[in-house]
Amino acid sequence: MHLTDILHETITALSSNKVRSGLTILGIVIGIGSVIAMVSLGQGAQGAIQSSIEGLGSNLLTVMPGVIQPGRGIVSSGRGQAQTLKNEDSELLKGVPGVSAVSPELNRRFQITSTAGTNTNSTVIGVEPAYAVVRNVTLASGTFISESHMRSLGRVAVLGPTVAKDLFNDGDPVGQPIRINRVNVRVIGVLQSKGSAGFFNPDDTVFVPLTTMQKILTGVDYLSTIGVSVENKERMREVQDEATALLASAHRVSPESPDFSIVSQADILGTLTQVTNTFTLFLAAIASISLLVGGIGIMNMMLTTVTERTREIGLRKAIGAKRRDISIQFLAESVMLTFLGGVMGVALGWGISFGVSTFAGIATRVSPLAVFMAFGVSAGIGIIFGYYPARRAAKLHPIEALRYE
Repeated sequence: MHLTDILHETITALSSNKVRSGLTILGIVIGIGSVIAMVSLGQGAQGAIQSSIEGLGSNLLTVMPGVIQPGRGIVSSGRGQAQTLKNEDSELLKGVPGVSAVSPELNRRFQITSTAGTNTNSTVIGVEPAYAVVRNVTLASGTFISESHMRSLGRVAVLGPTVAKDLFNDGDPVGQPIRINRVNVRVIGVLQSKGSAGFFNPDDTVFVPLTTMQKILTGVDYLSTIGVSVENKERMREVQDEATALLASAHRVSPESPDFSIVSQADILGTLTQVTNTFTLFLAAIASISLLVGGIGIMNMMLTTVTERTREIGLRKAIGAKRRDISIQFLAESVMLTFLGGVMGVALGWGISFGVSTFAGIATRVSPLAVFMAFGVSAGIGIIFGYYPARRAAKLHPIEALRYE
């Protein structure tokens, strides 16, 4: 049989019972659409997480006190000191080759009030001017912390947009006084919105000079974290190892068991990517169940078709059709069903992803690989679930098939 003959016969056979063919295709449409929609949600979430983490700083290393152990988070070191980072450590890190900027930080949560009587409870971070470079923040209005504020213990603050909204609604906060932990400070700037990175939201944060934070607001001399910006992404591991050795020597501890931890963006991103990949695979596996149901529906329809067309099969064999011709004909019908279902399923999945992104505000991303895989899976289903009915049709004896009532 020629390809055109097979295609013509396939279209004729499927068109003879449009309702049954449409319902059979529907199972594949739902299955393919569900898989593409779930995968696009997972990939969109992964892209959003990556963008958020990269937005926290360029080529960023974060030094934290304590030891990070798998499954236990940050715990205190064996030396018994929970707070082990000092201002001197940040000065040491500035001398590491490949480091472009260092930002020592001390954070606490305080109740913050304005003269209008509004209040909010937010994270207050004591920072140096280098924070803006290391953490990749930009100002919407006003100015950031300066060296003169550091030297004079300036009672000034820069607000994240969420805090500014909570305290001043739509008014301009710059120049207005606020109270942090019963200390009067003056607002000198407001940051542009960056959005939450999951574990940290710079929009809901207040920034003050580090010296003011340590000597006036908290009365402590240690640091919560030290942000380190590396000049070149390829040198991240090298700088991380050198910083570990330098701080371990300064703290008089072994580099193999330090009283601090240095975490890179790649470490955080790798962990979160693994979680999102597992979640995406789980969602896709659940959605794939509907593909299995759709495949069973195709097999059921094709078996019914073989029974209905038994006399036709006998007549074809009587005039010279071979087993291979009969088998190819029924396989073609099965693959055509799944191909049509695959095309409509891709459109459905794309539409669901677009709708979720547009109306729910959840990031989605449909990759070409997912589309190609959808077509491959749909063709595979057609062949796998159409093989047995095609084989059964091909094995029918022509005399018995012609006698079938």
